[in-house]
Amino acid sequence: MNIEQQHIRIEDYNYNLPDERIAKYPLEERDHSQLLIWDGISGEPTHRHFYDIPDLLHAGDTLIYNNTKVIQARLHFAKETGALIEIFCLEPHEPANYEEAFSSTRGGVWKCMVGNLKKWKQGILSRDFYIGNINVTLSAEYVEEVGGMSHLIRFSWNDPQFSFAQILEAAGELPIPPYLNRETEDRDKETYQTVYSKIEGSVAAPTAGLHFTLPVLRRLALNGVNEDEVTLHVGAGTFHPVKSEEIGGHPMHTEFISVNKSTLERIRKHLDHVVAVGTTSVRTLESLYYLGCRIAANPEAPVMHVDQWEPYDNAYTLTTEEALDAILNYLNKKHLWTLEATTQILIVPGFQFRIVGRMMTNFHQPKSTLLLLVAAFVGEQNWRKIYDYALANDFRFLSYGDSSILTLTKQ
Repeated sequence: MNIEQQHIRIEDYNYNLPDERIAKYPLEERDHSQLLIWDGISGEPTHRHFYDIPDLLHAGDTLIYNNTKVIQARLHFAKETGALIEIFCLEPHEPANYEEAFSSTRGGVWKCMVGNLKKWKQGILSRDFYIGNINVTLSAEYVEEVGGMSHLIRFSWNDPQFSFAQILEAAGELPIPPYLNRETEDRDKETYQTVYSKIEGSVAAPTAGLHFTLPVLRRLALNGVNEDEVTLHVGAGTFHPVKSEEIGGHPMHTEFISVNKSTLERIRKHLDHVVAVGTTSVRTLESLYYLGCRIAANPEAPVMHVDQWEPYDNAYTLTTEEALDAILNYLNKKHLWTLEATTQILIVPGFQFRIVGRMMTNFHQPKSTLLLLVAAFVGEQNWRKIYDYALANDFRFLSYGDSSILTLTKQ
C-alpha cells in the first residue's frame, strides 16, 4: 500500500506550547471560555466568548454532539506485599456489548492497561469498599496479554445486586488526561463531563462539549438550531503520541460508534448545515459515508468497521446522499433503530469531508492526530495561523482550555 498521506511528516505539525498555556482546571463558568472563530473566507481569525455561540449559528443548522459519558475507569488494588496495582478499564471484551457489560451483575472480562504489572505475576487481586452501607469485595484475575500494552482482566464481585456500572462508580477513579500532571479531584467528576453526557463508555471526555451550559442549549433551541447526538466512546488511544516520523507509522486506535436512525435522517435532510461538536463527532459522522459504501456493496452482511486508511485507499463513487440512503435502507430492512459500528478512521490533510461543514473543537497537542484533523479541515497553512492567533491572544489549551468554531476551508 502506497498512499500519499502516509508520508506526511509529523514534525510539520509541531508548535511550541508552553506549559503555562495548558489549562489545568476549567473556568468556573463553562460558557465564559474564549471562542476563536475561523470562517474560511476572511482569512483571519477573530474571537468572542462561547456564550455567543447561539448568535453564530442559524435556524436550520444541525448541531451534533457526542453524548458519551466518561466512566470511572481507574481501579486501584494493593497486594499483601504492599505493591500497588492500577487497572485501567478500556473496553468490554466479554460481553463485548457496552450496555450488557455495564449492566452485568455476574462479572465480566475487560480489555485493560495495567500499571505495575511486573508486580502481579499471578494470583487474584481483591479490595473491599462500600456501596451505601453494604460491604462489597471486588476481585480481578489476570487472563492474558492482547497486544502491546493491553491485557484481559476478569472482574467479579460478591454481591449480585450490584451492576458493574455501580461497581465502577463506587470503586473507580475518573481518568483525567495525563498532561494535566495532577491527581483527579472531586470537582473533576462534574467538570470533566458534558452537561448532556448519558451513555457510559468513554475513558476521556469529548472536550469540545465541556463549554456547553443549559442556558446556551436553551438559547440555541429558541433560535431554531437543530440539536442531535451520536455516540463515540473515546478510548485511551486518543492520548497516545505519534512517535513515528511519518503518520504512516502510527496505528490508529479503534472506537465504538452508535448513531440513531432519527439522527441519520436529520443529517440526510440538512447535509449542508451540519455542525459537529468535537473531533469525536467529526470522526463518527465522516465514518458514516464509508459504512454506507460497505452496506451498498454488501447489503446482506456488511462489515461494520472503517479502516484507518480506507478514505485514501479506495475510489468511492457513491454520493454522500446515496451512502446515507444505503444505511437507512439497511436499518429499515433489518428493523433496527440504531447503527452500531467501529471506526479506526484517520483524518489527515488530503481527506475529503463529506458531511461536516463546521466544527467546534478545543486546541490540541503538537504533533497529534487531532491537530492533523484540524489541519485537514481548515488547510495546512491555516491551522498554524489559527494556533498562532490563539497563543498571541492568551487562549487556554487542551482539554480544559478554550474553544473554537471552524468552517471547512476548500483546499
